[in-house]
Amino acid sequence: MKTIMAKDLQEKMNRGEPVQIIDVREDFEVSTGKIPGAKHLALSRIAHELGELNKNSHYYIVCQSGGRSARACEFLSHHGYHVTNVNGGMMAWPGKVE
Repeated sequence: MKTIMAKDLQEKMNRGEPVQIIDVREDFEVSTGKIPGAKHLALSRIAHELGELNKNSHYYIVCQSGGRSARACEFLSHHGYHVTNVNGGMMAWPGKVE
């Protein structure tokens, strides 16, 4: 599984690189803030909402600490999606949240 540190993802964003982020936390967790521009798609619903994702895109998957996003990455990879797990998740996110 591909991985990236949260600070390295933030650096990509700061350089203006296009990134697509999916936050797989539950609603109550996302209500405390998410990475700006991240799409919220809770892990508990991801299997039912695969049609919202493009298999030709690359997604960075984030959760609170990295465990659920790793499971999401395994699931999505198995279904042909290009994904990278954000190590440390939101607990390691050094940037602003929305």
